[in-house]
Amino acid sequence: MNPLSHVAIIMDGNGRWGLKYKKSRNAGHKEGLKTLEKIIKESVKQKIKYLTLYAFSTENWKRPKNEINYLFNLLETFLVNRIDDLHKQNIKLKIIGKKNFSNKLNKLLYYAEKKTSKNLKLQINLALNYGSKFELIDAFRQLNIHKVKITEKNLTNYLQTKDIPDPDLLIRTGNTKRLSNFLLWQLAYSEIFFEKKMWPAFNEKDFNKVVNKFKKIKRNFGNI
Repeated sequence: MNPLSHVAIIMDGNGRWGLKYKKSRNAGHKEGLKTLEKIIKESVKQKIKYLTLYAFSTENWKRPKNEINYLFNLLETFLVNRIDDLHKQNIKLKIIGKKNFSNKLNKLLYYAEKKTSKNLKLQINLALNYGSKFELIDAFRQLNIHKVKITEKNLTNYLQTKDIPDPDLLIRTGNTKRLSNFLLWQLAYSEIFFEKKMWPAFNEKDFNKVVNKFKKIKRNFGNI
């Protein structure tokens, strides 16, 4: 049975689910937050140590402004209402990505990270305004500025995930088979599962099914 320490998830399909069932993309995002709560609880049960969630990419700024505003309002509400509970559960929140949001959201993110910084049960890495290509270019730039030799280890030390083990498993919902500029370096040897269900329809049973399949896979890492 393969050990499972780190699960990464591309939570795709919120908008499409919302349009199909509620005639509103925003309704899909709201429902997707309920799925997130379920998967966090299940990750704790499964004793998974790291859960990395692709919440908003650098490319998502191309979406309609009202949808972007709704997403960030949803995030602000989640942080205000749920961060104390996450803290009580010994869950740590870390943000990866460029934090150039509103002053209110930036303060909430800073507070959430600081408050939960010493928690050990589960670390949630929330990818916000994140793009892997920018992350890699920035890491190379930092190596150059500090005149550090370019090696795999040194490059890893300048990534935003420098203290986080690479994902063992990536799940993407929404029946789309691509990585969408997410953790391109870190996913080099991750097992990848593309799920047909859209994120709001994804549940604990689906999650556990993927986890159980992962645990039975023969992982070679280039070997035979």
